[in-house]
Amino acid sequence: MVALDDVELEVFEAGRENAGRPVVLCHGWPEHAFSWRHQVPALVDAGYHVIVPNQRGYGRSSRPSDVTAYDIEHLAGDLVGLLDHFGYEDATFVGHDWGAMVVWWTAILHPTRVGQVVALSMAYMERGEQPWVDAMEQMLGSDFYFVDFNRRPGVADAVLEAHTARFLRNLYRRNQPPPAPEPGNAMVHLALADEPPGDPVMSDDELAVLTSAFETSGFTSSINWYRNVDRNWHLLADVDPVVRQPALMIYGARDVVARNERIAELVPDLTEVELDCGHWVMDELPTETNRAILSWLEQQRL
Repeated sequence: MVALDDVELEVFEAGRENAGRPVVLCHGWPEHAFSWRHQVPALVDAGYHVIVPNQRGYGRSSRPSDVTAYDIEHLAGDLVGLLDHFGYEDATFVGHDWGAMVVWWTAILHPTRVGQVVALSMAYMERGEQPWVDAMEQMLGSDFYFVDFNRRPGVADAVLEAHTARFLRNLYRRNQPPPAPEPGNAMVHLALADEPPGDPVMSDDELAVLTSAFETSGFTSSINWYRNVDRNWHLLADVDPVVRQPALMIYGARDVVARNERIAELVPDLTEVELDCGHWVMDELPTETNRAILSWLEQQRL
């Protein structure tokens, strides 16, 4: 447990003998430090000091009750605080899903503390002229889960907490056909549905780790990250939006998450890699994911 200014974070680490080459792995939603289990050994073997936090709201880390405690200033501040704790000026930050969003934004909020960016599944999201939740509602409707989490606070949380094991089992799938659109929050549908098509991403024992963690923490604290999306839009108003660090973007070819076709304009030193998988890149193709990350990191050292 690492004590920062206003929270404690549960942090896992490996490869301390590789001091001086830090890599911070940032999970997404609804994930956990455990989500990086396939990457940690490979990174350590390649000579990196790997630091894997359960970010605020997850695992045994603090879960503040104030919704605004999960805005990007706090989330990025936690990552900078971890660097200070371990005595590093900067690090390579790797993020998946929401963790990628946090890493992108940390790179522009604290540019001297982020040496390199590796993002999986979630491309850099340009700010635009309209708050993000309003824009999503216009494009995708009020049922879109990002929007619903904001417009009806607590409603989806309660359903997911009442059906945690089923929700996570149904969410972590691969080789799925495109979902048929239906009214309502897609995450709620997953929590209430019979087993969906596709194949499980994790073994039962692996899934049990995440299930136990969310049965303990609940979902509200992690969903509060979504409830700060528009607050983040305002907080980033006067920040240089260009990510100037070298960056690797890894996509899943079958991922339903939209890509930003203009990403190269905002991330000029960008390498893009596509893997034949869905959203859960690190779980679905761990060997290929490790190879892509390590190859790119090695190229950055040449």
